[in-house]
Amino acid sequence: MVHTRVGYTGGTRKNPTYHRLGDHTETIDLDYDPAITNYENLLKLFWKNHNPLSSHSRQYMSAIFYHNEEQKNCATESKKSEEKKRGRKVATQILPAETFYDAEDYHQKYMLRQHSVLLKSLPLVDSTLARHHLATRLNGYVGGFGSQEAFEKEKEALGLNEEQAEYVRRKIISNRR
Repeated sequence: MVHTRVGYTGGTRKNPTYHRLGDHTETIDLDYDPAITNYENLLKLFWKNHNPLSSHSRQYMSAIFYHNEEQKNCATESKKSEEKKRGRKVATQILPAETFYDAEDYHQKYMLRQHSVLLKSLPLVDSTLARHHLATRLNGYVGGFGSQEAFEKEKEALGLNEEQAEYVRRKIISNRR
């Protein structure tokens, strides 16, 4: 299983918020099961779904935060490979992970929150939305990430009723257009 939560890291301010960010960077914290995927695959997804060429302020900079030397080495090698593939330097920084602060609840699973009919029908509460596997998976599907085939393979395991599943199917189809 993969769990993601939105938050802030890399700065010096204690307990930052969106409106009092200080020198932190907006980022995600990703927990994954190494029996299902690995760090190298996650890095491939990062490069595929991210534009590392433009330089931004500290708040929005492109960065990979690592937790150990193995991750640092993998991230550094993947950056070199990306630069070689693109034929130029990328702006992405490779930095040590520091304290991660969760963003406010209203930032968590933002895509799913735009679908209040679906969200209200689920057995989820605001305070646990950030760490809930079901919310993570549905956030991706309604946000345009994930195929109908992948959804059909896991819909039963997600515990959705037919009305909820049909809602997600419609969103997947409408995101393709």
